[in-house]
Amino acid sequence: MKKNLTNLIVLALFLPLSLFASTYEWSATASKKRAFTNEAIYLKYVCKFSDRGELYSISFNPVTQNENYTVVLLSDTTKIRDSKRINSYEFVAFVHKPISMAFEFEALMKKTNKDSIENTVIGRDNEEYEEFTKEYVKQKSLLVEVADANTAIAGQLKLIIKKDEAKVKAYEPYHLELLFDGVANFQDMKNIPIEIEGVKTFTQEPYKSTVLSKDGYKGIWSQKYAFVSDKAFTVPRLTFEYFDIESKQLKKLESKEIRVDVVEGFKRETLLDSEGESTPFNYDFLYYVLTFIAGYFVSKIRFKRETKKHSTHEAFCKKIKKVKTIDEMLFLLAIQKSSKYLQIILKIESKELTSLEKIKKLIGC
Repeated sequence: MKKNLTNLIVLALFLPLSLFASTYEWSATASKKRAFTNEAIYLKYVCKFSDRGELYSISFNPVTQNENYTVVLLSDTTKIRDSKRINSYEFVAFVHKPISMAFEFEALMKKTNKDSIENTVIGRDNEEYEEFTKEYVKQKSLLVEVADANTAIAGQLKLIIKKDEAKVKAYEPYHLELLFDGVANFQDMKNIPIEIEGVKTFTQEPYKSTVLSKDGYKGIWSQKYAFVSDKAFTVPRLTFEYFDIESKQLKKLESKEIRVDVVEGFKRETLLDSEGESTPFNYDFLYYVLTFIAGYFVSKIRFKRETKKHSTHEAFCKKIKKVKTIDEMLFLLAIQKSSKYLQIILKIESKELTSLEKIKKLIGC
């Protein structure tokens, strides 16, 4: 009898009625009722409790991606204000098709039930009781009419062109960078190809640095190019079309045509046979020379085969023995245009080979 009375007292202390009297209310809003395809739509869902809501946990994660739309989480916060709990969920949605889009999500409310607490407090050994009561709460339907922007990118952008002086030596790379700055669905931007007849084009994977905001992704998206040729060439005018969300119309960002003059560079024979002090190299230049030659190998372009005399190898080894830096070694190997040195070049580039002495031994000098 005493034990039961003690348990009831403890239960009374730990189970105040207010814990089981919690109520909550959800609200939902969208930043716009009309939008265009791929335009950012800000969605906010708030759950307000009548108290601290200590017995509740919420599972609400409508983040998804399908052919119709993409929803990305912007923030998930829990606050206590005036002894009342407030849960806020912010999302950014991008609708990919011109449709009447109804955002209809559900939240799962999980509440620790009375039996669970009683078993914890009293120490009852019962494995069959449910720890939670669950309730699915259907959120308010948010309807947005989405019109066709007729382009894959929507936002506000400006184009910045970064380029070299339009005069280079033969086989020296001419660098160009396209940089888009602003706010847009940068995640959907694709590689922008540039092809010039008779010119070898190298390009890096596009780079982006963005942060998600209510208006979409803010930041930059860029792509770098290097053009290598032994004669003058023209980089064509580029046009990028996007939908401007401020003016509500298509806009074009354009770059001007660039004429690049190519002058005679160093001759391969001169570089191999000339005596004297070595010339300092720009490592970026060296990288593209190597890439250019590797491109030839990959493309299986046939080079005129010359019979290498023993004396020629001795002359080459004489040059190799005078090399003082890794950069010089790379350059000398690259201008050989010989596939037998390609593996050594790649190992040096990947820093697998860092010892000049070891490289000289592998070459056979």
